Amino acid sequence: MKYQTRAFIAATGTALFLSATTLAYADGAGHGGVQGGQAAQSAVSTSSPATVSTKSGPLGTILVNSKGHTLYLFQSDKTNKSTCNGDCAKAWPPLKASGTPTAGSGVNSKLLSTTTRSDGSKQVTYNGHPLYTFKEDTKAGQTNGQGLNAFGAKWYVVGPDGKQITKTPSASPSQSTGY
Repeated sequence: MKYQTRAFIAATGTALFLSATTLAYADGAGHGGVQGGQAAQSAVSTSSPATVSTKSGPLGTILVNSKGHTLYLFQSDKTNKSTCNGDCAKAWPPLKASGTPTAGSGVNSKLLSTTTRSDGSKQVTYNGHPLYTFKEDTKAGQTNGQGLNAFGAKWYVVGPDGKQITKTPSASPSQSTGY
C-alpha cells in the first residue's frame, strides 16, 4: 500500500511540475502565471480555421477576416504563391489558418483555399490570391493599405468576385475610419 501511495505522489508531482514548467515558459520569456496562459491560449486561437466574409463600405463590397479587418492582395504574388516574407509579412500579416478556411456571408467557397508559405504555414487564398491584413488598419473596416506601393508592388482590397478593387478611398489613408 505504501508503494502505491508513493508512486501516485511521484506521478502527481511530476505532472504538476510539467504543468508549471509549461505555464512558466509559454510566453517564451520565462514569465509564468496569467501571461503564460494567455500566450498559450493565443497560439491555439491563431491556428484555427480562418473565416472570410464581406463588408460594404466606401470601396464597395470587400473581403474581411473574422474580426472585420480588411483583406488585401499583393500584386507581386504569383497565383497561389506568396512573395511577401520577412519585413513585408510584418507590415502585411498573412491571413493564416489550419484546416479549410470557412466562407462567411457573401463569399464564394469555391474561390477560397490555402497555399503553403515559405515557412511551412498555411495562408488563405481567394481566387488564387494570397490574402493579407495591414498593420496600419487598427480597427475593423479601415482600408489604410488601399493602393499603397510597398515592397515592390501595389496592394489592393479584394472583392467577392476574387478581383482586386483599385478604387481609391475618398479620405486620405490616415483618415480612413472604416465602415
